[in-house]
Order: sequence, then structure tokens, then C-alpha cells
Amino acid sequence: MKIVIATHNQNKLREIREIFTGHEILSAEEAGFSEDIEETGKTFLENALLKARAVCRKTGLPALADDSGLCVEALGGAPGVYSARYSGGGSAENRALLLKNLEGEEDRRASFRCAVALVFPEGREVTAEGRADGRILTEERGTGGFGYDSLFLSEELGVSFAEAEEEAKNAVSHRGRALRALAQKL
Repeated sequence: MKIVIATHNQNKLREIREIFTGHEILSAEEAGFSEDIEETGKTFLENALLKARAVCRKTGLPALADDSGLCVEALGGAPGVYSARYSGGGSAENRALLLKNLEGEEDRRASFRCAVALVFPEGREVTAEGRADGRILTEERGTGGFGYDSLFLSEELGVSFAEAEEEAKNAVSHRGRALRALAQKL
């Protein structure tokens, strides 16, 4: 099946291609979609559906979108759906703000959460969700990954997502779990 991935994030695109094999995966740009979609949903699933529907409508092809983020217990679930725009700056600024907001905090439990949506031109929608539990480190560790990966100590791996090998991370990541759950539903 030919599927358009509704993202402009090259790191997400690479991760989705590595996990969602067996299909012809096109980036939004390769399918002729270059618009930015405003994420106005209050949940990860609402945002994933917004993006997938918009790309499917415009390209006429099945579209897969995800929305994911980091939810920190001590911050009431923040940054949550605002993870990518938490500080108003880039990833480094987001990580710095997270560390600042957790200064002196002992409860550093956190989870990465992901919702994926695959929308078909005839209107069928298939969704799934995934979660990875861990805690926020007091300083960055590792050079791999992206976003908050260098601050997220995976409960299952015992290392930060930025320290983990790509294959190991994908096996336990929120996005990996959501995509595998979606594939099973198909």
C-alpha cells in the first residue's frame, strides 16, 4: 500500500519508515503536500486525526499521521500536546525549560505518548496509541534520538532514548508501539 506520512519532521519520518515496513512510504513533500497543519486538538489523537485527514484530502492517498509528546507527572502532564512548542523555541530550549521547571523536584516520572491515525480516501479511519514509561534525568545523556530523548531514561532499557541503539529504542518507544498496534489492526 502507498501511504503518505503527514509530517515535515525528518526524524519522525525516518523512524516511521524503519518501523512501518512493507508499504511504499512517501513523505508529505513527495506527495505534493507542503502546508503546515495547525494542531488545535486537545489530545494527541485529535491532532493525529487532524493531520491525517488534511493530507488524505489533499493528496487522495491514505495518510498516516502521529502526534506524540512527553507527559511529566510532576508538571500535571505537561508539556503534553505542547511538547514541540513548549518553550516557544527549538528542542534545546524545550529541554532547558523542562529541566528548569523540574529543579528540586524528586518525582521525575514521565511517559512518552503517541497516537497514530491512518485515514483512507473512502473515509475509513484506523487509530492506535502507544506509551513508553520512564523518568526525566537531571542532565542530558546520549547523542542519538531527537527532541527530549536525551533527558528521558527508559524504564525498560535502563538508558536514555538518546543513548539507545535505534532498533532497541524502536522496540519500546511510544511511536513504535503505536505503529505496531496500528499494523495489527490493518
